[in-house]
Amino acid sequence: MPSKKIFARYFSSPRQIASFSILFALLSALLFGGITSLVLHNKRESSYDVLARDIRSYLRHFFEDLHATADGIQALTVADCKLVTGELTSRAAFNVNVRAFLLINDGIAYCSSATGSMHMTMKDLMPDIDLTKNVDLAIMSGTPMMPGKPTIAAWFKNSAVDGRGVFTTLNVNLTPYLLFTARQSQVMSMAIVVGDKVLTTLSPELQFTRTLPPDPTRIASLSNYPIQIYIYGTAWPSEDIQLSILAGLIFGLLSGVMCSYFLSVRMRPGKEILTGIKREQFYVVYQPVVDAEALKMQGIEALMRWEHPTAGMIPPDAFIAFAEAQQLIVPLTRHLFELIARDATQLQDIFPPGAKLGINLAPSHLHAPSFKDDILAFAASLPPDHFQIVFEITERDMLKEKEAVGIFAWLHDQGFELAVDDFGTGHSALIYLERFTLEYLKIDQGFVNSIGLETVTAPVLDAVLTLAKRLNMATVAEGVETREQAKWLIDRGVNFLQGYYFSRPLTLRQLISWHQSGQDDDALKNAH
Repeated sequence: MPSKKIFARYFSSPRQIASFSILFALLSALLFGGITSLVLHNKRESSYDVLARDIRSYLRHFFEDLHATADGIQALTVADCKLVTGELTSRAAFNVNVRAFLLINDGIAYCSSATGSMHMTMKDLMPDIDLTKNVDLAIMSGTPMMPGKPTIAAWFKNSAVDGRGVFTTLNVNLTPYLLFTARQSQVMSMAIVVGDKVLTTLSPELQFTRTLPPDPTRIASLSNYPIQIYIYGTAWPSEDIQLSILAGLIFGLLSGVMCSYFLSVRMRPGKEILTGIKREQFYVVYQPVVDAEALKMQGIEALMRWEHPTAGMIPPDAFIAFAEAQQLIVPLTRHLFELIARDATQLQDIFPPGAKLGINLAPSHLHAPSFKDDILAFAASLPPDHFQIVFEITERDMLKEKEAVGIFAWLHDQGFELAVDDFGTGHSALIYLERFTLEYLKIDQGFVNSIGLETVTAPVLDAVLTLAKRLNMATVAEGVETREQAKWLIDRGVNFLQGYYFSRPLTLRQLISWHQSGQDDDALKNAH
């Protein structure tokens, strides 16, 4: 793939990969941190909107209830104070937010729920109140009964009788507003604003708007009442910034690691396999092959395994297919040869001369320029004239026919034997038998598993065995797992057996122990 080759060209060294991964991690950290910051900011802004809405709703209900109470008192404004003092006092007593109700007639406060009859002009009492308005509010620094304690004064005009109305002073309690902010840890303060006067959570004294910080975060106001609530909060609180930085760092770190992995593994095809060869991650296991007639271990098949330091055991089908796709099957097979050569001396002590040593070859290796040299070097590394090497070619893979004829002839001239592996599972089964000279036909485990079952593969297995006999080829059954399968195959004249029924693939140490303990003889006796 062109794009993959281009990337591999620019990220071919560890330093290049590390540099780009660090840069990618920084950009990812900035991007994700910025996104996290914006998300948290928008969430904070939404929470301020909800807070302002809730406070506005609280104010609206509070003043609507107060207005309703005042409307109920308006009828008393046309009566003599002595006649209505009791009821006026009762109305104030049952309203916890009211200090006193005053009845007003032509700008004169003539009756109080707190003191009874009185005579005081509204200009002297509360000059900021506009008696011409139906509703007006003001903030007072105190009242004659409670000096020094700020209060909110409210005026409600009598709509039925000119010049008359109800004036009330309210206990200022900011606790309800503070309760609204309990879920908003970043709300620093709140202020009640009427005209140019202010009551704030930061001070018990009356303040003025000029003393307030500019630009409140939110303002909650009512359309019918001249009152506002200023909410002061932080749009970018420190904990949100810290959380954004932390999220950015974590995401950046993960992005850098993933980028490094992608570039080193994905953009550098085969690097993991070459590294595995260099670091001795590959090893060989040996699966015994049993002579079906004599029920003796006739040889072994060498199988490669890969234990990755982080991914664990890699299935052979996976790494062999990947090696073939990346043109690395030749160095991988050479490494297999080297591993077998290391074990050869100890294997020689277990097996008599002439023992079969099966080794898998990929067709791409057969057609490689170095193939003959590789084979001769491998043969020279083994004890002389001890093992009969059988090269197994997987039937699923396609061979170049003209070249294969000459290669197979050369292998035979050198004294090697050939087997077609996994026979019957690919596209070229009969072509192999027709055009190439082969000594062994290895029956795939899928056919062996059909023994004793009413499946379509069972008759095919009979046909394969018949065909092998006519072609004078020895047969090897793979994947024998039960005594019934072994007996059926022996009765049908199969020459060699291998599978878990006799032994799993074993490391060299396990194979030596298995042989020395006599377990091989026990397994073979059980096949009778």
